[in-house]
Amino acid sequence: MDDEPLTELRSVSGPLVFGYLRHVTGGAARHTALTGCITEYCRRHELTLCGVFTDREPAVAFHSPAFVGLLDALELPDTYGTVIPALGHLGPRPVAAERKRRITATGARLITIRAARPTADGAPSIRLTRQGGA
Repeated sequence: MDDEPLTELRSVSGPLVFGYLRHVTGGAARHTALTGCITEYCRRHELTLCGVFTDREPAVAFHSPAFVGLLDALELPDTYGTVIPALGHLGPRPVAAERKRRITATGARLITIRAARPTADGAPSIRLTRQGGA
């Protein structure tokens, strides 16, 4: 029998993800809480959080420094996707739709921690978006 520890007992890094927030209102405590939400989600789901991009201005157009930075990061090798607390962090509907399209066009997954509609048992549901639908 081999003396090597099982995979579950080894330190194994999970898929690489980047967080994205649109933090227009609220103070530093709110930003810390949102970042903590993403961090905890990644820890529980064995994802390696490489960083969190934050937009601090209202999303009136697709291009913003933080979102363009996120897209650049999603092009890095071995990147799995991006994690957001809720779809509203992508911006108003027209902007969000374009941002969602741009994220999935990179081949990355869009992981939404809290969906717009809770599940029947009240627990948050998780949405994964892949290139080409799914």
